[in-house]
Amino acid sequence: MKHETTTLMTKTALVASLKKLMEKKSLNKISVRDIIEECGVNRKTFYYHFQDIYDLVRWMLEIEAIEIVKKYDLIVNYKDAVRFAVNYIEKNKHICSCAFDALGRDELKRFLYKDFIGIFGNIIEKFSEGISVSYDYKVFLVEIYTETFASFLIDLIRSEKKNDKEKMIKYITFTLFGVIKPMLEKAAIEFK
Repeated sequence: MKHETTTLMTKTALVASLKKLMEKKSLNKISVRDIIEECGVNRKTFYYHFQDIYDLVRWMLEIEAIEIVKKYDLIVNYKDAVRFAVNYIEKNKHICSCAFDALGRDELKRFLYKDFIGIFGNIIEKFSEGISVSYDYKVFLVEIYTETFASFLIDLIRSEKKNDKEKMIKYITFTLFGVIKPMLEKAAIEFK
């Protein structure tokens, strides 16, 4: 238990150092040396926890955003989960933009896709309970919803304009969650 606590504290300190450096320069200009000097750890410690800086960025996004979204009951509290994601991007716009610039759209989407595929898979499974829908149609829906939500978040990161946040949350929650069950019910009839 003590080792896990120390590991988490070290990783968190590395993230804090990375964020501090990202306020001054772009991610692709930050070196491992910069991070370890800022954090006060040695190179071996960094590489014990992370393969490279991008691995650190992925872990940061995973722990600060994705893992929290996974804790929501997405059948009941989907609007709160979307609001959390939008607020996270809004609060961490500079850091998310730096990650986008360094990783690129495709890599960031691949990162989000990996986690969201499981999230939307669980949602589709819950909504389809008691409805006879083919497995391949459910997979199709999971892929469509995952792609849409990942693209929405990336576009939010890249957007320069100030959006009506509540309207965006309402649109995305209705589009992504409000029509799943009726769509599954209709698919059960349509694709017999």
